[in-house]
Amino acid sequence: MRFRRRKARPFPLAGSPAGIDEMPVRTRRRGIYLLPNLFTMAALFSGFFAIVQAMNQRFELAAIAIFAAMVLDGMDGRVARLTNTQSAFGEQFDSLSDMTSFGVAPALVMYEWVLSELGRWGWAAAFVYCAGAALRLARFNSNIGVVDKRFFQGLPSPAAAALIAGFVWLAIDNKIPVRDSVMPWVAFGLTVYTGLTMVSSAPFYSGKSFQLARSVPFWVMGALIVVIFVVSSDPPIALFSLFCLYALSGYLYWAWQFFRGQPNPAKPVRDGDRSG
Repeated sequence: MRFRRRKARPFPLAGSPAGIDEMPVRTRRRGIYLLPNLFTMAALFSGFFAIVQAMNQRFELAAIAIFAAMVLDGMDGRVARLTNTQSAFGEQFDSLSDMTSFGVAPALVMYEWVLSELGRWGWAAAFVYCAGAALRLARFNSNIGVVDKRFFQGLPSPAAAALIAGFVWLAIDNKIPVRDSVMPWVAFGLTVYTGLTMVSSAPFYSGKSFQLARSVPFWVMGALIVVIFVVSSDPPIALFSLFCLYALSGYLYWAWQFFRGQPNPAKPVRDGDRSG
């Protein structure tokens, strides 16, 4: 007569209900996946292309290349999640690509376009933007898992780059005299504002709670059609206006939360501060 040996079960963790085994800890994969990193590489190429075009005084192409980098950057993370190909390498590569496309490229494009007319004030403003993007990305990477996913802490770098590129594209498309005495200082103020807003604590809606696979009301499709029509009718004006509203929305929502006596939803919550 044979007796089957029972498999040993791990003891439950202290404080956990009896009979419930310890859940395995998920670790990030260390491999390199081709599909999502191709989108990241394309975004990096767009940022580098924008720098080259700015050096060649082709600022409209440089601005469009920054918008292309923003679209590609938004696709690589979603592709990685849909295909289950997230990796530690992809996260680091994406951060370095963002620094080039949304940190260095917009600062150099704005400086070559009009900020160089201001001398030391011009390159100082460009550096404030570039440093703000670097600090923004470093803080984002260090705060993963301790902030509300619905909000960004500070203006995200792709939106900041779109604000700078949209301003350049708008001025060139509408033939605004950029060498006018007022125009360089307007660019100076916008560049400094964008750089400082990236390192602020203002909560900006991230859109991560919106899922493409979830059903939506019919009016959402109608609203998307209207947005597509408005953007396609005059892309420079429409895009710059949309990102201007977004760049102000964080401060408006922050003020609204303050008057209601509610905490800042973008403020990091450490383990000791979490309830439950």
